[in-house]
Amino acid sequence: MSDPGRPGDRSGWATERWLVSGRVQGVGFRYHVYRAAQRFGLAGDVRNLPDGRVEVRVEGPIDRVSALRAVVESGPPGSRVARLETSRLERGLGFESFSIR
Repeated sequence: MSDPGRPGDRSGWATERWLVSGRVQGVGFRYHVYRAAQRFGLAGDVRNLPDGRVEVRVEGPIDRVSALRAVVESGPPGSRVARLETSRLERGLGFESFSIR
């Protein structure tokens, strides 16, 4: 029986990219996402974009990715998420852990 938390099980795994708009730079947003991703045991990265948005790329079990998305949508104190655009990414991007870029 396969473990849904393993990358080889396509039915239980998600690889996504989120573009977050609003007041998301200069408010500790990346560190907020990083800490939550670490807590959930997810791989990927988060970075500020020159246009004021934050990009999150995340890979892991669907339920944990969904939990991180809820954290991203609420943001840290002082932030305001106006929009979150989601797209799926091709699997196997080689993330070993979660990092801030």
